[in-house]
Amino acid sequence: MPRIKIDHKKCTGCRHCEAACSSEHYDGSINPKKSRIRIFIEGERFYPVISGPPTDAECTSKIDYVLHGEEYDECTLCRASCPTRPWFREPDTDVALKCDFCGDPPDPKCVNVCISGALELTGVEEEKKEAA
Repeated sequence: MPRIKIDHKKCTGCRHCEAACSSEHYDGSINPKKSRIRIFIEGERFYPVISGPPTDAECTSKIDYVLHGEEYDECTLCRASCPTRPWFREPDTDVALKCDFCGDPPDPKCVNVCISGALELTGVEEEKKEAA
C-alpha cells in the first residue's frame, strides 16, 4: 500500500509541497488552505502533516508526545479533520480533504517538489510486485 513517508528532521519549511498540492487539485491555482498537506511550525522546527480520514467527532484519548526534547499534544500531529481542528477542510465548501496521492498510479506532487527529501513515496514497488 503506498504511503508518504515524512522525515521531519529534513523539512526546511519551504512549503513547496503545499503549493504543488493545491495547484494539482485546483486547476493550477495556488492556495495552501486548499492543500492536503500542511506545514506546521513549532519554534524552529517544521512538521509536514498529510490529511487523513475526516471525522465528525473530537477524539477522547489525547496523548502527549516528546519529539526532539519538546512535548506536543496529539492534536499537533493529527491528520484528521475534526471539529477541534478543521485544518483539512476546503475553505469554500467546508468539505473534508484527504490525500489521494495525486491519482492512480500514485504520483504525489508534494513528493516530487520536496527539495529537502523530507517526503518520500513508499510502498509502490511492493504493490507492483504483489499485482504481478
